[in-house]
Amino acid sequence: MASLNSIMKIFQPKDRIFYTLFEEVIGTVAEMAALLKNLITETDRNKRFTILSEIENAEHKNDDTTHSIFTQLSRTFITPFDREDIHHLATTLDDVADYIYSSAKRIAFYNISNTDEGILKLANLIAYAVDEVKTAVVGLRDMKNLQAMTNALVKINSIENQADDIYDLCVERLFDMEQDIKMLIKKREVYHAMETATDKCEDAGNAIETIIVKYA
Repeated sequence: MASLNSIMKIFQPKDRIFYTLFEEVIGTVAEMAALLKNLITETDRNKRFTILSEIENAEHKNDDTTHSIFTQLSRTFITPFDREDIHHLATTLDDVADYIYSSAKRIAFYNISNTDEGILKLANLIAYAVDEVKTAVVGLRDMKNLQAMTNALVKINSIENQADDIYDLCVERLFDMEQDIKMLIKKREVYHAMETATDKCEDAGNAIETIIVKYA
């Protein structure tokens, strides 16, 4: 009997490590979303670059954690859900972090005004979407509160739709009102990077929904 128990332990995921790693990733992404809002509202350019450095460090930390997920995936015989779903969720969460960092870099380097209403709204939507993704990711550990997870996924989709609308309106106003062609190009890049961050949140939500359908 003892021998059988030893054999079974080999095939069990060690310390449910994937849940811990995913929770660490989304925690870091949430920190990045909050820092992005701080960077946008900061008026001092030097302080903006200090915040950007914090975002960059968080992005590097997230890369390391994502790499740990892939490493565990190659070493673990039995995983809590399908390998392709683990890989897809890890990739989409990493994409969210990448586009938050990309947005922050452009805002800092291009010296975008902290009064741009569209950018402020998109930053808030990114933070809201990341919070809902966090709810869904944390719920994966035991899937005991499927209603909260499902509600979070619905909200993520709604937030992404709002971001689409804001992006379209911002670009329309930009072409109508911005006289400086260089600034027009810069702001459009920022809008696009920020809207894409919400797209990636929706991708993460879709990845979680797939897992729920298979395993809940």
